[in-house]
Amino acid sequence: MPPLSLFPRADGLSLAYRHSLGIGPTIIFLPGYMSDMDGGKAVALHQWALAQGRAMLRLDYSGNGASEGAFEDGTLASWRDDALLLMDRLTQGPVILVGSSMGGWLALLIALARPDRVVGLVGIAAAADFTDWGFDAGDHAILATEGRIVEDSPYGDRPTVTTRAFWESGQSLRLLNRPIAIDCPVRLLQGQDDPDVPWQTALTIAALARSSDVQTILIKDGDHRLSRDADIALLIRTVATLAESLSCP
Repeated sequence: MPPLSLFPRADGLSLAYRHSLGIGPTIIFLPGYMSDMDGGKAVALHQWALAQGRAMLRLDYSGNGASEGAFEDGTLASWRDDALLLMDRLTQGPVILVGSSMGGWLALLIALARPDRVVGLVGIAAAADFTDWGFDAGDHAILATEGRIVEDSPYGDRPTVTTRAFWESGQSLRLLNRPIAIDCPVRLLQGQDDPDVPWQTALTIAALARSSDVQTILIKDGDHRLSRDADIALLIRTVATLAESLSCP
């Protein structure tokens, strides 16, 4: 596995990443909310990429994983910009974005921002617009009065924290209220037993994406993480097939 490296932002805060060179397009993994580049799916995909001699970049947004900064200072826009910075400065040529949960939302935003570079996109329980459908009136009231929501997380010991700044950033970057001007191949993996992202979200993304090459794969007993051995094998097959069809020197 490539060594952990740090890239300084203009403000001096350093972003952590692992980057390996190889056959293109470069695969870029975008973690979910409160996740990082050392999750099981990301590591397994990078191990496959190394074995196949394919280029890959994993990264941590500011305030996450090994990157510097405070988690609560981050917003959807700032984390999108972190990923864009590392993509622009560390990679060349075409890329395939692989985004998990919130990372799937970021993948869509990055594909819109860099249509000349993003040649493929794989979403894993892509949580586009979750600030819109994932919060009720009570949550809105708490964000307005207290500025943050703190909830127990089913995925770890740390509580899930959502700030008003993150929520407002997400609301300003909603995508599911209009056609999504993405023309590259899109693959959406979605568990139908996902307690966090309604499986119909994947169908909505597929319907709104402008690309004619969109495939949605529903896993009937799949949860939100899709990190079982069979789920990871499906992810690797999906990325492998897409990468092979788009391979370049």
